[in-house]
Amino acid sequence: MQPPFVHRITKYDPADRNEHGHYTGAEDSVSDHGPVEAAYLAAIAAFAEDTGVDRLEIREPHVAGAVHFGVEPPVENRGLAGLFPPDLTGYHDGAEVSLAVALELVRAMLRDSGAWCRLEAEGVFTVHVGWDQYVYVGSDKPCADAVARTRALGLFPERLTGSPYAARDDEPAESRPADEAFWARVRATLAVRQALTLEEGYVGNASRWHRLTGATLDVVRAGLAPRAWLSVWPDLSSDVAAALAVLAALPGNDSVEFVWEAEDGTITATTADQSEYEELAALVAGARSASALSLYLDERHPLLSAVLPDSDGVLRARW
Repeated sequence: MQPPFVHRITKYDPADRNEHGHYTGAEDSVSDHGPVEAAYLAAIAAFAEDTGVDRLEIREPHVAGAVHFGVEPPVENRGLAGLFPPDLTGYHDGAEVSLAVALELVRAMLRDSGAWCRLEAEGVFTVHVGWDQYVYVGSDKPCADAVARTRALGLFPERLTGSPYAARDDEPAESRPADEAFWARVRATLAVRQALTLEEGYVGNASRWHRLTGATLDVVRAGLAPRAWLSVWPDLSSDVAAALAVLAALPGNDSVEFVWEAEDGTITATTADQSEYEELAALVAGARSASALSLYLDERHPLLSAVLPDSDGVLRARW
């Protein structure tokens, strides 16, 4: 539920908008990495103080995928270096962070560093960062002092009915929890197939892959990120050449997700097209097994899929 008082905070003077609301002034649409960016963060902090919030929850965290669409060059660890370790432990749906860390996440989003998430205190406070330095702050209080502080910082707070980046109730959602019934189905499938491959989607645009056997299932399950979405696939094929042949036969504009298991048992996935055949073939030389999976949703059919519920059994993820 969105808080009732939502303000759009920008550096764009409303006087410089045309009749369609489009900004026509001289302000640049990227962060200055300086005083204006600092003003944005100070304004958000003022709204949080007015609301009485000092911790926020990360919702629907994403990282840049194979193609980086940000207007600034990509940076190391998607702008999350110093906030989370390289494997992004702690950067997951439902993770609670201090206001200081939340503000650094906003900084990374303002800079198009490659990470994006919603920041929320459910029903009380929200921060959503959009394109072109548009920030949307929601509160359950009018925050008159924060509005005045934002203006004093040289920014423009504009009251809206809602944030365009708020999670929508009508968005399609995976409603099947990865509960004990799901894991019983995984065990039953393992009993027949002997081995499976598990895709663990721990943040948007990023997955980890695991080989499941009767001996490894419990260990893998214990290490899964909170609220991850899970897809169970058949075991990778020992015919690596056949998987590479799928890549070689692709039409020019098509890509696949190529998944392979190295000699040390590590499973890696990458998106590749026909032009990358030779490079990928060299990379996977010596691989134990591999598969080429379609990137088209209507052709992507795992054996089982579900989303991890919280420890109380409630499925709160909105993937």
